[in-house]
Amino acid sequence: MKFLPLNQIPLSVRILIAMAIGLIIGSTSLGLYDSINHLADAFIMLLQMTALPYIALSLMLGIGGLSAQKAKAALKSTLLLILLLMTLMLCFILMAPLSFPNWQSAEFYSANTVKVSQEFSLIALFIPSNPFNAFANAVIPSVVFFSILVGVGLMPIRNKRHTLAVLSNLKQAISNINSLVMRFAPIGIFCIGWRATATLDASQFDGLMIYIASALVLVLLLSFVVFPALIATVTPFGYRAILKASREAMITAFATGSFFVVIPIIVEKTKQLISKQYDDVDNADRVAEVLVPISYSLPVGGKLLALLFVLFAAWFSGAYISFEDYLELIVIGIPQLFGTSTLAMQNLLELFNVSQSMFDFFIVAENLVVGRLSALLSVTFASCLPILVATSMAKAFQLKKTPLLKNLLLIPLLSVVAFMSLKYAFSAISYQYQGYSKFIERDLLLEPVKSRNLAEASANSATTQPFLDVLTRIKQRGFLRVGYFRDDLPYAFHNHDGKLVGFDIEIMHQLAIDLDVEIEFVRIFRAQATSLLASGYLDITTGVPVIPDNMAQFTLTMPYSTQSLALLVKDKRRAEFTQWSNILARDDLILGIPESFYYKKAVQRIFTQGKAWEISTPRLFFKPEYDHIDAMVFGAAASSAWTLLNPSYTVVVPKPELAPLYMAFPINKNDHAFELFMRNWLGMKKQSGTIEQLFNYWIKGDTSVAKHTHLP
Repeated sequence: MKFLPLNQIPLSVRILIAMAIGLIIGSTSLGLYDSINHLADAFIMLLQMTALPYIALSLMLGIGGLSAQKAKAALKSTLLLILLLMTLMLCFILMAPLSFPNWQSAEFYSANTVKVSQEFSLIALFIPSNPFNAFANAVIPSVVFFSILVGVGLMPIRNKRHTLAVLSNLKQAISNINSLVMRFAPIGIFCIGWRATATLDASQFDGLMIYIASALVLVLLLSFVVFPALIATVTPFGYRAILKASREAMITAFATGSFFVVIPIIVEKTKQLISKQYDDVDNADRVAEVLVPISYSLPVGGKLLALLFVLFAAWFSGAYISFEDYLELIVIGIPQLFGTSTLAMQNLLELFNVSQSMFDFFIVAENLVVGRLSALLSVTFASCLPILVATSMAKAFQLKKTPLLKNLLLIPLLSVVAFMSLKYAFSAISYQYQGYSKFIERDLLLEPVKSRNLAEASANSATTQPFLDVLTRIKQRGFLRVGYFRDDLPYAFHNHDGKLVGFDIEIMHQLAIDLDVEIEFVRIFRAQATSLLASGYLDITTGVPVIPDNMAQFTLTMPYSTQSLALLVKDKRRAEFTQWSNILARDDLILGIPESFYYKKAVQRIFTQGKAWEISTPRLFFKPEYDHIDAMVFGAAASSAWTLLNPSYTVVVPKPELAPLYMAFPINKNDHAFELFMRNWLGMKKQSGTIEQLFNYWIKGDTSVAKHTHLP
């Protein structure tokens, strides 16, 4: 068998081979990860180094070399073609939810249920008050807008030949540098493939496989069937020629997860393709220099995959989607995508009143594979648009009737079959809701002390000697006695093995370690806490909100955490509880408030129209006899935990977001020495990061911190 010399193998093939080898080696070895990681970063940075100057120079040169008349003519056809391609993409995106199976869905537990959306300003995004700052911080829309204005400013200048020559030489120099960098693409892509496999956490796919699979099918259809096939039927360009011109950029964009870094490659390859076909049409080859950089800032191509995620998030959260919701997503959602998808997503989720906890899903999906699919789709869009505009300038559109009719029949049929097959495949999988089991299976993060649990306080709890200070009593007794409240997820609960765990329980174990004693937990009702602490039977209890009603009953330690106020409601009623003004104005609503959060004066002052009921435990809210309660006011973190037990409910944080409540531990009212000790001890644990890491584990649900058990 005769092998081709390495330099005769097409670059795209070498890149594919390098990626495959990197993926294989990365899955079996981690020994050289640091070196590989640095090389991968170096290659991406080299690509980024040339991309921004190339975008600016291409726009200045491409627009500045046009006359005003030619620019106007090209602008009309360009806008029309962009709208047509966007409409085509939106049809497929709105079709993609056909692949979503009929699974019971619920939101994953996350403290990011409470997340303040960043303000979005098109003016600030596109108009640079300081162009140099825009270049320095890679604010692409501002750079594009500034470069377009410079190009427009060059258009009417008569003696601009020398200026254009300088810009052309600079652009060619940047292009040469990019070509030099691409010679090392197989090595860079090999390192990227190695790193991607070595750092992949398979557990992150859980709950996202529906979205990832739908996005994959959608991108493959659009990139390799819909766009190239339809363009090949209305232009002189062949299907293979279109794919050949974009394949290197597609592979590199997929490998790096960045459309930005391959813009110079797309421009050069597309220019070559157009110039071969329309060598007699003035400025036809310049179309790519202008349109490809501009397309990076427009809400087109892979950016529109963000709309698919919003539809997925709404389905996964059990939100009802009407026809008006689809229209709102298109009309309001698309302008949000002029910026980055990450910035826009928090606002897009609010369109369907979807919990911001789904934002975590989006970040995970983007980092795993969807960001790469998005970059690949953007390359396809950016390669096809200049071809269509150049064909329009050359007036060379030609309808190949037979292939066109076949494509118009086969492509929609193929797409529906693909999405419905995906739905059937997922529906055939034996699916069982896993949110609760994953939550209830968690164990203590750190090494505990020896402990025991009592189901209730002992009969002689009222005869304990209260005159001994707490620290002395603990030392004499040999153990710390802690009261924990019933139904206090995720602060104190029994896991699947019956072991008492939770955020507050873990903190108490750390306190016992530092006091060099064992620990005894006593399950109590909240109404018992005051008397049991006053008698000296209990030394401390698990946390309560810092509100005047609790402050009057107990001496509270310094705060160790916070809880944002939220509402727990049925999924189908989510839209009724998005604004506090609407909630408080209604007189037909009954809101339940667990006793630990019930601040009587505030309730009397705020709930003047509706009704607020004090309930002893959140568990009652889910019982049939309490169906008359429309929503429960509770802490966001605790509410999220209760949705795992009851996945047909969801957490809503009405706007405007209220100030969070502090959480603190109740202790004996008269023991100031123990209060001072706890103040210093909690301050020490906050400073060391122990409280934060326990918070991330129990409240945010970040199980990755379980790998780091050696905390100070």
